[in-house]
Amino acid sequence: MSKEKFERTKPHVNVGTIGHVDHGKTTLTAAITTVLAKTYGGSARAFDQIDNAPEEKLVVSPSTLLTLNMTPRLATTHVDCPGHADYVKT
Repeated sequence: MSKEKFERTKPHVNVGTIGHVDHGKTTLTAAITTVLAKTYGGSARAFDQIDNAPEEKLVVSPSTLLTLNMTPRLATTHVDCPGHADYVKT
């Protein structure tokens, strides 16, 4: 692990998607990363590469997708949370 000091030179925006199963959280994440990759360069994964198995067919889907994007003016982090009720505290 690097010991160098992190210098924050750009504003940082954190975005999280939460919601019920099959309401489009991962689809939205894939669309955002695709637009950012086309606009600022980089790579984006297709929806089917991100979400291989439908959540309702799994017993529990604990996987969380984290994307980091750097634009000329912003640094963004997008967290795509699982939609299973066991992972959402009320």
